[in-house]
Amino acid sequence: MEFAFLAVAAFLAGLIDAVAGGGGLVQVPALFSTYPNMPPATLIGTTKVASMAGTFNATMRYARRVKIYWGATGPALIAAFIFAMAGAWTLTMIPAEPLRRALPFVLLVLLAYTVAKKDLGTEHAPSLTGGRERLAALLTGAAIGFYDGVFGPGTGSFLMIIFVRVFGYDFLHASASSKVVNLATNLAALLLLASKGHVWWQLGIIMAIANVAGSQVGSKLALRHGSRFVRKVFIVVVSALILKTAYDAFLR
Repeated sequence: MEFAFLAVAAFLAGLIDAVAGGGGLVQVPALFSTYPNMPPATLIGTTKVASMAGTFNATMRYARRVKIYWGATGPALIAAFIFAMAGAWTLTMIPAEPLRRALPFVLLVLLAYTVAKKDLGTEHAPSLTGGRERLAALLTGAAIGFYDGVFGPGTGSFLMIIFVRVFGYDFLHASASSKVVNLATNLAALLLLASKGHVWWQLGIIMAIANVAGSQVGSKLALRHGSRFVRKVFIVVVSALILKTAYDAFLR
């Protein structure tokens, strides 16, 4: 029964993540609430199996239909991989409680900014080139990669808003680049945690299959309906993330 429940959660996570990021909103709390006595590193490692499979599927679907701008995406991917591995190692050493308490406030600022800027992410107009673009991409990959390795929920949403606000992408192109970078963070964290025995492979594979199915549905919806649809889903997902992370951090 627990595996069936978590498969449904993984399907929903894959769908949400493929459109707007934030699939961890569903998948991580579901796993932690089902197995509260299991080490957090093992639970996070198990979610990475599912997340990586779903993100890989979504990345392939976006790559066939949406141009990926490698000037920013490439450096961000490399930095994200390295720092996600560092974050995953940190997860095995220290508690993530301070990040958990800060997260709802950071998300609230992100949501307020997105809602206030009604045209944000509706047009694709890349704003950085050359060295400035590479530096911004490296800093983005390092910061978000470390965060995803050590904690995780909301990573896709953070990446999307950075690609929109800093690099000038519309939400559809931002979603495509976010998937590429998020794939790197998931892979790095999974490799590190698996090497330390922090993956429950049987459950992870079941959740991965469900997550891929969800990502198929989500990426199809995003590609069909475009940037304005992705923006609307993004606002809903971030709003839900704020409520959920605030509850987990202060009321649970």
